[in-house]
Amino acid sequence: MSLIRVSRHNRSFFVSFTRRLHVASSDGTVSASSPSRLRDHYNFQPPPPPLSSTSEVPNPSNKKKPKPQYRPPSSLEGVKKVHSDLPFDFRFSYSESSSNVRPIGLREPKYSPFGPDRLDREWTGVCAPAVDPKVESVDGVEDPKLEEKRKKVREKIQGASLTEAERKFLVEICQRNKTKRQINLGRDGLTHNMLNDIYNHWKHAEAVRVKCLGVPTLDMKNVIFHLEDKTFGQVVSKHCGTLVLYRGRNYDPKKRPKIPLMLWKPHEPVYPRLIKTTIDGLSIEETKAMRKKGLAVPALTKLAKNGYYGSLVSMVRDAFLVSELVRIDCLGLEKKDYKKIGAKLRDLVPCILVTFDKEQVVIWRGKDYKPPEDEGEYPSLIHRKSSIESDAGLCSRED
Repeated sequence: MSLIRVSRHNRSFFVSFTRRLHVASSDGTVSASSPSRLRDHYNFQPPPPPLSSTSEVPNPSNKKKPKPQYRPPSSLEGVKKVHSDLPFDFRFSYSESSSNVRPIGLREPKYSPFGPDRLDREWTGVCAPAVDPKVESVDGVEDPKLEEKRKKVREKIQGASLTEAERKFLVEICQRNKTKRQINLGRDGLTHNMLNDIYNHWKHAEAVRVKCLGVPTLDMKNVIFHLEDKTFGQVVSKHCGTLVLYRGRNYDPKKRPKIPLMLWKPHEPVYPRLIKTTIDGLSIEETKAMRKKGLAVPALTKLAKNGYYGSLVSMVRDAFLVSELVRIDCLGLEKKDYKKIGAKLRDLVPCILVTFDKEQVVIWRGKDYKPPEDEGEYPSLIHRKSSIESDAGLCSRED
């Protein structure tokens, strides 16, 4: 019992002593000479005092420079201007644009579709002329020296004309069951970047198949002309919208011309309106009556989307022998497509456009209509025997 009482006494004494020390430390009455066992027992080191206003100020030059902002890599940086010796003006589409028709305005600033500072030719909003427009005027007419230069280059590459056996061999190896090499030519016609694709095919084969569909097939002579004129090749076969383009006897893939690629499709310029308020030679009332009558005329044919329209011009000419108004049903086609069809018919038939209402192309033969003479076979740019098959009887129906 005595031991228990002693331990309880010691415990109460220790608790009361610690309470006194705690109160004294909180009041700040403990003297500095009071012993501290923390430093001796635990080897406690107090932290250094904070820097005052009178202390040394750190040198700002020792601060790290801020990191530059991240700039993603661009394909337009560090690219030298490309020089091309091709003797013709660069356009987005060669077969669907004409240098004889001048636009009346532009839809966008003159941003070069080849990229900023990537081509040593100036972009005029329509084309990149081979001759500097500041030095020589190229308004609507190409420099005749360029045509002579293209003719010389073409004759040098083509060499001697092909024999009938050689032509048949090229046509045979380009059949669909023999090769898959094919260039698809659509509503934009022969575009600039398509030239690079043709040269890539010519690197591995002597000839390539070109499949034409849509609006360009209305004038296949124009397509053949630009294919031979811009690639210096030779069209050796034509069956409806399928062409076989031969590269030439003296063609060297290692010496192929350098073609800068267009990075985007430029906006088409603004051209004059195709349909006027009144038809030339008629009054306003007569024009309205003719448009109403033209929409009621039975349709000559219905055009399929992305079809072959090679026989449309001859059909319209035959229809004009019987009727003065012809209506072509373009239901389902895009508006810009049947407008291009109307513009081509106006120049090829020739005829007068009446209206494009209700997705119909109505044309009038005019007062003094004379049927044009047949122009015959497709002319070639190289003096050779006619080696292009006529599509008479082969394309009696539209694809």
